[in-house]
Amino acid sequence: MSDRYVVGVDYGTLSGRALVVRVSDGAEVGTAVHEYRHAVMDTVLAATGAPLPPDWALQDPDDYREVLRHAVPAALADSGVPAEHVIGIGIDFTACTVLPTLADGTPLCELPDLRERPHAWVKLWKHHAAQPHADRINRVAAERGEPWLGRYGGKISAEWQYAKGLQLLEEDPAVYARAERFVEAADWIVWQLCGVETRNVCTAGYKGIFQDGAGPSADYLSALNPNFIGFPAKLDGPPAALGERAGSLTAQAAAWTGLPEGIAVAVGNVDAHVTAAAAQALEPGRLVAIMGTSTCHVVNGTVPAEVAGMCGVVDGGISAGAWGYEAGQSGVGDIFGWYVEHAAPAGYASHEVLSQQAAAQPVGAHGLIALDWWNGNRSLLVNHDLSGLIVGLTLATRPPDVYRALLESTAYGTRMIIEAFAEAGVPVEEIVVAGGLTTNTLLMQIYADVTNRPLSIIGSAQGPALGSAIHAAVAAGAYPDVHKASDAMGRVHRGVYQPDPERAAAYDALYAQYRLLHDHFGRGGDDVMLRLRAIRNAARGESHA
Repeated sequence: MSDRYVVGVDYGTLSGRALVVRVSDGAEVGTAVHEYRHAVMDTVLAATGAPLPPDWALQDPDDYREVLRHAVPAALADSGVPAEHVIGIGIDFTACTVLPTLADGTPLCELPDLRERPHAWVKLWKHHAAQPHADRINRVAAERGEPWLGRYGGKISAEWQYAKGLQLLEEDPAVYARAERFVEAADWIVWQLCGVETRNVCTAGYKGIFQDGAGPSADYLSALNPNFIGFPAKLDGPPAALGERAGSLTAQAAAWTGLPEGIAVAVGNVDAHVTAAAAQALEPGRLVAIMGTSTCHVVNGTVPAEVAGMCGVVDGGISAGAWGYEAGQSGVGDIFGWYVEHAAPAGYASHEVLSQQAAAQPVGAHGLIALDWWNGNRSLLVNHDLSGLIVGLTLATRPPDVYRALLESTAYGTRMIIEAFAEAGVPVEEIVVAGGLTTNTLLMQIYADVTNRPLSIIGSAQGPALGSAIHAAVAAGAYPDVHKASDAMGRVHRGVYQPDPERAAAYDALYAQYRLLHDHFGRGGDDVMLRLRAIRNAARGESHA
C-alpha cells in the first residue's frame, strides 16, 4: 500500500476541500480548496435577486460539482501522485443539507420552470425556517407517544429532513409533488460520482428518523398532514453502512476529477461523524468536538440510551458495532466572527488582538455571562428561535471582556451537553477537538477548564477530509474495517490541554449562573426571545409561520 492513495473530499458551509492521502500511513500529500460561487443564499435567491424570508439558507448544487471539477484535480496536481495510483474517493458533507430531485437525481432547481422557486433549491443545514413545522412534528409525536422520539432526546430539529420536507409540502406543494427524491447532499454527490443512489446510515438515522429498520408510521404522518404520507418514499432505499462501497467512479466523474474510472466510491458521511476515525476516537468515552462555524459533538457508546435534548443515537451511526451519539451547538465560530466583524470597535477587530488581551484576565474578572444562542440552540433545547444574550455589561466593559464571555459561553454549552450524556449513562472521559478553532489556544484552555477534562487535538488540520479518505480506503478494500484504517491512517495529540484546578473551580461558579439563565430563557421561565423574534418578523412584513 506504500504507493496507493485515496482522496477525501470535505464539503463545508462555504467551500469544499480535497485531500490526497497515502493509504499505508495516512500521510497527507496534496490538498486544494474551492469556494462555492454562490456561497450561502440567506437574503436573496441568486437566480432572481428576489428576497428570501427570515431564517432561510439555500445553496446551488452545481457549486458542489465544481468542487469535483476544480479541487480534486488541483489536489492531485499538488500531491504529484500519478492518477493511476489512486484507488478510492470518499466524501463528507454538512448535515442536514438536503435537496429535492427527480428520480434520476436532477435537482429541481436546475429545471428551467423551477429556478425561481426557492423551495426547489438546496436547503443548507442552517436553514431554520422550518421551526414551526418541527414544533408540530414534536408536539404530535409526543401526544401520540411515538417510540422513536426518545432516540432524539424528545425533539426533532428544524434542520432535519422531516421538518424541511413538511415545510416544502405546506409552503410549495407543487414543488413537493415534483420532488421524486428528497436527498441528503452527501448522498447526492456520491450519486453524481458513481451513478448509484444510496442512503448512508448516518444521515438516515440522525437526520431522517430511521430507527430499527423503519421510519415514522403512515398514521403518524397522516396526523401531521394527510398529504405527507408519501414522504418516506422520497427518502427511498435501505441505508448503507459507513465504509461500504457505494459504487465505482463513472466516466463522467472521472473526467471531472482526473481520477481513474472504476475506482471505489465510498458511501457518504457527515463531516462531524467521519472525523472520529481521523482522530482515532472510535472507542467509547472519547467525545469528538468538531469546532468551526458551529460545533458537532459525537461519541460512541456501548448501549442505547435516551439522552434529553440530543440530536440522536444511531446504531452504527459513527462506526459499526457501537451506538453513536450526536449533539451540537448551532453557533460557535460564527459567534466570534460576528463580534469581530460587526461589533468590535476599531483597534480591536481582530481575533488575535482580542484573544491576547482576554487571555490576560483572571477567570470572572469581566463580570459577564453570555448565552451562546446567536444561531439558536441545537442541544439541549432544540429551538432555533432562541437568540443570544449578554448579562453584566457596564460602562467599564471593554471589547476583550465581551469576546472572552462569548468564548466561555460556548464552553458552557458544551459542558451542558457532556453532563446530559453522563446523566444518561454515556460517559465522556476525554474530549478530542478538531476543526479550525483548534488554533485558538485561549479557547482550547477555556474548554479544558470549564469541562474539567483533558483536551486532545486531532493531528490533522483537515479532519473531515482525512476521515473521508479513511473510509475510501476501506471501501477500496485496503483495510477490513474503519477501526483498522483509523489505527493506521488517523492521528491525534493526546492531553495537549489539561484543566487547571483553580480555574476549573472558578468556572464552576460561573457555570452555575449560566445554567440559571439557560433554563430561565430556554425552558419557559420567560419566552421574551421568542416574542422578540415574532415582533422582528412582523416588523419586516414577513411571517415566520
